[in-house]
Amino acid sequence: MTTLSHDRYCDEITDRTGQFRAPLTAGSDLFATVPTCPDWTLEQLVRHVGRALLWVELLVRTRAQEDVPIDDVPGTEGPGTRGDAAALDTWLAEAGAAAVAALREAGPDTRVWSWSGIHTTGFWARRMTHELVVHHADATLAAGRPFAPVAAEVAADAVDEWLQIVQFVQRVLPDGPAKDLRRPGASLHLHATDTAPGLNAEWLIELGEDGVTWHRGHEKATVALRGPLTSVLLAFYRRLPLDAPRLEVLGDRKLLEFWLERATFG
Repeated sequence: MTTLSHDRYCDEITDRTGQFRAPLTAGSDLFATVPTCPDWTLEQLVRHVGRALLWVELLVRTRAQEDVPIDDVPGTEGPGTRGDAAALDTWLAEAGAAAVAALREAGPDTRVWSWSGIHTTGFWARRMTHELVVHHADATLAAGRPFAPVAAEVAADAVDEWLQIVQFVQRVLPDGPAKDLRRPGASLHLHATDTAPGLNAEWLIELGEDGVTWHRGHEKATVALRGPLTSVLLAFYRRLPLDAPRLEVLGDRKLLEFWLERATFG
């Protein structure tokens, strides 16, 4: 499956980090619970994202060939004072800039460790793009702010990547929740209703005995999720409820709910 260019991913990380900072500069309540990550406050979510950016920066800059514990990465502890929006904003901005600088300098094909089996800097550029997209949605929900639609090609690539991650998890975590996503004859269809001509933003996902397979295309399935592409993406990531405005579930809703419960990293 074709991905975006390395430069585009770097641009997206820069832009999305800037948007992520908006609740901090607008005076949002840092102690507000994140509805989609209820174990976190908004501040904890920001610190999670900043830590991830600094971790990736170190992996890429040092060309790490094995995992580096995130707690061993300098600066990941973030500002020492809790509730200091200005300090948190500065720290996040610096983390984003450092990660992008390292990724741009390395280019997409430099070998570096990753958990995915794809040992390139390009993997990390793509992963952090979509990490920021989804967590930006979390942050805007926590701050009570509207979430703008994601660029169609970015949102479609995020769906592709998530499906690839589910396949990977099925292979490497045979006892994890995703192992149950094997129901021969069962299938899901994702159908974006608002994309521009030339972008195929429909997916058929089949839950075969040997694991999940998928491709882009318009085909009948056991259950279909239809709606604007950004809404489909966020629902597929469990950031929007299936009953959210403009989303429609056709067919076996319980199968879609079963997928959402088990399509997970852990």
